[in-house]
Amino acid sequence: MVGSPNVSGISVLRPPPPGRPRVAIYVSRTLNQHLSCSTVFHDSSEMLSVEIFSPEGLFGSPHRSLRVTSVYLLRTNSPPYSSIMPEWLFSFLSYPYLVLGDFNLHHPLADPCRSLSEREFTISARYLDVAFDVPYHLLNTPGVYTRFPFETVSRPSVLDLAFANTTISPLVSSWDTPLPSTRSDHVPCVITLRPPAVLLPPPTPHWALLDLRAVGVALDTFTTLPCPARPTPNSLSRWFDLSSTHLTSLLTSHAPSKRPCPRSKLWWSPRLSSLRREYHKYARISPLDPSPLNWSNVKSSRRTYFKAIASAKKAHWLDFLSSATTHSLWTAKRFAFGRPPQRFPDLPGASDPAEVAETLLHHFFPP
Repeated sequence: MVGSPNVSGISVLRPPPPGRPRVAIYVSRTLNQHLSCSTVFHDSSEMLSVEIFSPEGLFGSPHRSLRVTSVYLLRTNSPPYSSIMPEWLFSFLSYPYLVLGDFNLHHPLADPCRSLSEREFTISARYLDVAFDVPYHLLNTPGVYTRFPFETVSRPSVLDLAFANTTISPLVSSWDTPLPSTRSDHVPCVITLRPPAVLLPPPTPHWALLDLRAVGVALDTFTTLPCPARPTPNSLSRWFDLSSTHLTSLLTSHAPSKRPCPRSKLWWSPRLSSLRREYHKYARISPLDPSPLNWSNVKSSRRTYFKAIASAKKAHWLDFLSSATTHSLWTAKRFAFGRPPQRFPDLPGASDPAEVAETLLHHFFPP
């Protein structure tokens, strides 16, 4: 990147000299009026970060900081065949973190239709393996090209990648390339963030508080729709559905709605509530009357209750997997396998790989 253009109302952030800067970050000056933006420099001129801070929180979440890192990987002829190590890019942060830029890598997860050589796959897999272990999520839609070369001998490819850590990935609404080319063989990639949505279970009628007296009065004047004169299977089914809906609407109009709380579980059901009440009832009775029958009822109700919970969770998990998208696939992987274990040994006084290496060096080769 040489001679990056200056645009009115936009601040251009570049790595400091010496070295030829290959990345830049453009920040709207309007953003600086509401938020605090600071530049984070790295040892490489192919990597630049900006830290955005808001004391009230960002995107409707409790996190007050967001880091965005722009990167440009240079290919080299010697190992590790790239100018930036993957461990430098995909570090663990407890607040939202986006890593994006021209990675100059080909991987089947981003470009599944491309035939890769063994060397291309080995180089790209090293970066994505480190990213997924932290873990980070790949935001690219598979198969959507980001580079269209001017020469006709080369095919389009996916070189511009975007990664989000688990803190900000739920806030990512979409990744797309809707903008036209900017006179470059790379097209702009747009990442849309949205506030987190709290998905509450829909309100349901509270049948225990049903006004039976009002329902009885309403049922005295309730009449069903006239049955078809010459019923067919379709017309009879339609008549039954309309009559059932009419009767259900009458009952729900006399029953108050439950107000689900944010801690409600999507896999919970009225049957689980009934089993829980039964288990807790026997659990309260058994200490007062510790007879063999009561203890048998406690064990039986407890076994039935927890088996029903496991069955409901499994059914909800299978439903979640069947409706998984390209953006929620890695969330499903994280739920299934959990956080991977650390890849370096745990030694006293050493909390990262560099300190572990230093500890081992001083132990086996004392000064």
